[in-house]
Amino acid sequence: MTATQGRVEIRGLSVGYGGPPVLELDELTIEAGEFLSVLGPSGCGKSTLLSVLAGFVEPTTGTVLIDGEDVTHVAPNRRETGLVFQSYALFPHMTVRRNLEYGLRTRRVPRDERAERVRDALKLVDLVDFADRYPQQLSGGQQQRVAIARALVTRPRVLLLDEPLSNLDAKLRRQMRHELRELQREVGTTTVFVTHDQAEALALSDRVALLAHGDLEQLGTPEELYRTPRTRFAADFVGAANLLPVHDGDGGRTVLGRPVRLAGAAGATVALRPEHVRVVEAGGDAAPATVLSVGFAGERYEYRLRTADGTELLASPADGGRRFAEDESVGLTWSDDALLPLGAA
Repeated sequence: MTATQGRVEIRGLSVGYGGPPVLELDELTIEAGEFLSVLGPSGCGKSTLLSVLAGFVEPTTGTVLIDGEDVTHVAPNRRETGLVFQSYALFPHMTVRRNLEYGLRTRRVPRDERAERVRDALKLVDLVDFADRYPQQLSGGQQQRVAIARALVTRPRVLLLDEPLSNLDAKLRRQMRHELRELQREVGTTTVFVTHDQAEALALSDRVALLAHGDLEQLGTPEELYRTPRTRFAADFVGAANLLPVHDGDGGRTVLGRPVRLAGAAGATVALRPEHVRVVEAGGDAAPATVLSVGFAGERYEYRLRTADGTELLASPADGGRRFAEDESVGLTWSDDALLPLGAA
């Protein structure tokens, strides 16, 4: 496969399963070789989108093109996509080698070429020494790599991943994130990764497509979604955020009673990330607050606080500082550059 293969274009897509649309996308293009994460809460249309790309679900309207070819009504086994399921779906009665060979056998790939492709795929995921083991003899991380190798061995134009890390424990998930990203970069296959875990999406992706209620809420790089969310939903879903009202008065704009200067046109709300909130001694121009709870998170403390007007917010100051106790009166400050103006949506 060349680096120019695997460009996906979605146009005017609507899927309704016989009822109201559960997914509507006017336009979405995934560039060849790109790693795109599809992120969103349960019921937002993530799995439906993946099923449409895989060919398991036909859209009510719209088209799906891969490298300019209309595959909207092409059967799953003929559209050159590889799918890794959440459960891995490895055949328990087959060895690792036989699992990888299965798709090649159904495609009638000659024996010598089959053997070469399997060797290359096992080498790619560092499982050459496990070729004759059965899935139940492997760890969760090894099974995940076998599932990815089985999808890649057929040399798909597009690799589809349906929450493949969700069955792993937290430590292994973090490790596998790096392995998966490094593998994708080495192979260069266009990859669509469906997840509800925003940390995975931010860590893995070239771009993230955030879905909400079946629509595309925001599309951009991980940095763009985190640092410049366009809506309240995007700010609140991608990373923790305190959504705070902006008050306009004779003395100018204020947030939690503190005067603020906001660049550009501001909406009625700003987002303030917990790591940008500084917890200080009460007094001065700091916004008064009370500590509701505090937790130790290694390099920093995490606070839940209530301000004088009853607003509750989170703070995890990046600069550490001393530990404030529960029920202690404190002050809150921040840099105005950390306030992210949002629209009303």
